[in-house]
Amino acid sequence: MKKIYYGYDEFLADSKVLLGQVVEYKPDALVAVARGGMALAQLLGEAMDTREVYSVNSIMYDGQKKLDHCKVFNIPNLENRKKVVLVDDIVDSGESMKYIIAKLRGVYPHCEFKIATIFYKPTAMLQPDFTVKEAYEWIDFFWEVDLRV
Repeated sequence: MKKIYYGYDEFLADSKVLLGQVVEYKPDALVAVARGGMALAQLLGEAMDTREVYSVNSIMYDGQKKLDHCKVFNIPNLENRKKVVLVDDIVDSGESMKYIIAKLRGVYPHCEFKIATIFYKPTAMLQPDFTVKEAYEWIDFFWEVDLRV
C-alpha cells in the first residue's frame, strides 16, 4: 500500500484554507474527534480566538478487529450551543463519523452539526461540509508518525 507523508508545512497551509470555510459558518463550538482531529481543532480554535473547543472519543476497532458498532464516549456539554463543527483529519469510510453524529444529535437535537476535515475519500458514506483535499492513498500524518517510539 502506498503511503503519503503529510508534514507540518502542508498541514499549516491546508488549515488556512479550511479556516476560511469554517469561519464563514460562524460556529458556536468546535468538537475534535480524538485523536486525529485534535491538532486541527486546536489550531482552528486559536485562529478563531475561541475557547469553545471540545473533544469526543470513538472506537471502531479493537486492535485490528472491527467492532460491530462504534463506541462513542466523552460527549462534551453542548447544551448552550447551536452551530457545532466536528473536526477530524480525514473522513475515510465515514462510518465512525456517522456514529458520532448520530450520538451527538441524539443528545443535542437542537444543534446543527457540520463536519470539517482536511482530507476525505469520495467513496465515503458521508462527505464533510468543509474540506480541502481528496485522499487516494494512506496518509501518514506527522502527528501520528514523527514521535513514534
